[in-house]
This record gives sequence, structure tokens and C-alpha cells, in this order.
Amino acid sequence: MIAQFPDLWPALPEIFLACAGMALLMLGVFRGEGSTRMVAYLTVGALLFAAFLSLGYGSGRVVTFNGLFVMDAFGVFMKVLVLVASSLAVIMSLGYIEREQMNRFEFPILMLFATLGMLMMISANDLISLYVGLETQSLSLYVIAAFRRDSGASSEAGLKYFVLGALSSCLLLYGSSLVYGFAGTTAFDKIATLLAGGTHPSVGLIIGLVFVAAGLAFKISAVPFHMWTPDVYQGAPTPVTAFFAVAPKVAAIALLTRVLIEPFGHMAHSWQQIIIASSIMSMALGAFAAIVQTNIKRLMAYSSIGHIGYALVGLATGTQEGVRGVLIYMAIYLFMNVGAFAVILCMKQKGRMVEEIKDLSGLARTNPMLAAAMAIFMFSMAGIPPMAGFFSKLYVFLAAVQAGLYVTAIIGVLTSVVGAYYYLRIIKVMYFDEPAGGFDKVTDDGMSAILVGTTAFTLLFFVVPAPILNYAATAAAALFAG
Repeated sequence: MIAQFPDLWPALPEIFLACAGMALLMLGVFRGEGSTRMVAYLTVGALLFAAFLSLGYGSGRVVTFNGLFVMDAFGVFMKVLVLVASSLAVIMSLGYIEREQMNRFEFPILMLFATLGMLMMISANDLISLYVGLETQSLSLYVIAAFRRDSGASSEAGLKYFVLGALSSCLLLYGSSLVYGFAGTTAFDKIATLLAGGTHPSVGLIIGLVFVAAGLAFKISAVPFHMWTPDVYQGAPTPVTAFFAVAPKVAAIALLTRVLIEPFGHMAHSWQQIIIASSIMSMALGAFAAIVQTNIKRLMAYSSIGHIGYALVGLATGTQEGVRGVLIYMAIYLFMNVGAFAVILCMKQKGRMVEEIKDLSGLARTNPMLAAAMAIFMFSMAGIPPMAGFFSKLYVFLAAVQAGLYVTAIIGVLTSVVGAYYYLRIIKVMYFDEPAGGFDKVTDDGMSAILVGTTAFTLLFFVVPAPILNYAATAAAALFAG
């Protein structure tokens, strides 16, 4: 059945990005290798216009494409976050790919197609469309992880991500087949109706849900499916690592939240234990494993695992307040991480990228503004008030306490204290160690603006928090209303 024209409106951002991606691919082919910068700028424009189209959707919940695609306030909120994160990642990558002989027009286009897959994931309303969106994202990410073909580390990162990603896809597909076999449908709405009718979920359906959750846990690098994260973060080109750390994580958290709340909301007692266990293990691993790291990108990998654990605390509640906490957490997480990776991309000495924590020694004396920005991001990630990161943890822990998950909340606070050690260690290295040699002047396009914007957001979030808090509340309510 062909969708009528009005039915296409909810999917307009995805349709626009698909057309823009194909047009930019043809432009790059005809203009040649020298077109990378122009293609990158047009890619950023396309992503921001898609965000504008998403914001123009309005309110209400619309299901289209025969029930495969849904658009609501929850989808709008998460899509805007993903599109903003992808835009910033493309801008941050420009200077790097030119310096490192990766200056090929396919790079920003692959990021655009990965983003298209993320948007499809967020609006998935069926296990089939979920898988299509997930693979559209993953296939592009496999390529850009190994994009620096002359680097053994980059090739290894791409191969590890591909092999483990294929394993997670197998888990997801096996789980989906079990859900279909025992529920008789792959549509989220029909599964929700079936379970809401008082039907007791069979063991097979519960096992299917476990496999689906395991496949999605890989995408957010939650323990015990985190094993790819440190190696891929360290080996991939730094702009790719920055992209991996924000946009795919936001999209995968959105997808996991929608899957657990909408079709399987009435089975919360079955999946809540899994999410709590994964959350606690992620927070603990992120806190303790990062202590011994010497490479800043590897440290950020364990940091991201820990942050996903904190976000899962909100999801584990299964409540509207918990989901609101998750949305607030991911919005703040996005800006903190983009800012931190912008600083890492500025870690250049005589044109050569450096990645060791010791290379930050004495940065406060050689580049006080860059050191101040990094200190703000580290304080925020540690959850120290009045930085934005404090409020992100506050809302998920409050939701956990309201839902009676006292032990999970207490463990979260304790792991935050442990995690503060390695964040504060970076500040100590920058402000109290002897200078190891200054970094090159920041000359990359847009990098200074990104640093200023993300620093201001992280530092001054508490001044005007209402827009994000209110929109997150509306988005969470829309998910539960569906």
C-alpha cells in the first residue's frame, strides 16, 4: 500500500535527509576530491534543516507507513538532539580530516546516512523498522570507524566494531523472531494491546525481550555488552570517536526507551531487573576501570559507559519521571561530551595529535582558556554543582528514589564519588603539573564557537533550565500517552 501524501509529513526529516544524502553523493562524485569542505558544509545545513523540520511537526502522535513509523513529542526531542550532535561532529571533523589526509567527500555523507538511520530508529514502531533503522546507522558507522585506511589502529577499530556489531544484530534478530513467534506480531501497538489485555507473557516472549534488550544494550555500550567501546574509541579517528560518543548513544537510548515503555510497558517487572543490573554494572565499571587509564580517549570511553549507567537508572524506574530524567540526562550529556572532545581535538603539538593525559600537563599556564573549558566539562561530568552534569544526575536519582529504587540510587551516588577521582585528576594535571609543551593555536573552523557554546551551556544551565526540563517532561508524557 502506497502512503498518501499527508502520511509522509511525519517522516519529512528522514525523507529530506535521504534525498539530500543522494544529492550530495552525486555532487561529490562530479566535483571530485576537492569538494569535501563544500559537501561538509552542505551536510551541516541539511542536518540543521532536518532539525527545523522536526521542530515544525507540532504535537500529537501520528502513526504512518502501515504502523511502521511513529512521530510524537518524544521523537521530536530526541531527533533534535541527534541532529544537533551530528552537525557539531561534522564541523569538528573538518580540520582533522584535512590534516590527517582523510580529506574525502564520503566522510560527511556517511555521517549523514548514519544520522538518517538514527532518526528511523527513534521513530520505529515495529521490530522490522527498528532493525532497518539500526542497520542503516550501523553500516555507515562501521565504515567511518575504519576510515583512516593507512592506520592499523583505525582498521582494527572498524573490524572489532563490525564483528561485535554483527553479533549484536544476531541477538536482536533472534529476540525479534521469538517475540513474533510468541506474540504473533512485530508491531509495537499490537504487542502493547496484547499485554494490556491481561494476557500473561509466556516464557518465550520474556526470553525474546531479553535478547532484544541485549542487542540494543550493545549499541549504548552498557555492561556486559561494552567490550568494543574502549578499543574502538581509542583506535578510531578522534572526530569519529566524538561522533560515536554522542549521536548514536542518544538514538540508541531513545530506541531502548521506546521499546521498553511502549510495547513492553506492561512487562516492566520482567525487564526492570535486567536494566537495574546493567545500570549498576555500567556505573561501577565506568567508575573503577577509568582510574588506571592514561589515554584520554580511552578514559572517555569508560566515562561514557558510566554515564550510560546513570541514564539507565532513570529508565529502570519504568515511570514517566524516570524517562524525563533520561531525556534531561542525554541532552546535558550531549553538550558535555561534545565540549570535551572539542578540547581533545585541540590537543595538537607542532601539527601532531596527542592523546595522553600527561600531554595536558600545565595547560592552565600555556592555554588558560582551553584549560578552563576542560575543567568545566570535567567538573560537570563528575556531577559537581552548579555544573549541568549535577542536575542530569539529580533528576535520574530523584526518579529512582520516588520509584523505590533506593539501592540503585545509593550505588549511583557512590560510583559518582569514585568517578570524580579521574575527572579531578585531569584538572590537577592541567593546573598543578609542570607544562609539557603548549598546544598549537586553535585554527579549525568553528572549533572556538563550539567550545564557547558548550562551555556556556554546561556552566550556565542552572540559570535557565526551564526549556529543556519542560520539553523533556512533554516528551516523556507523550511516550506514556502513546
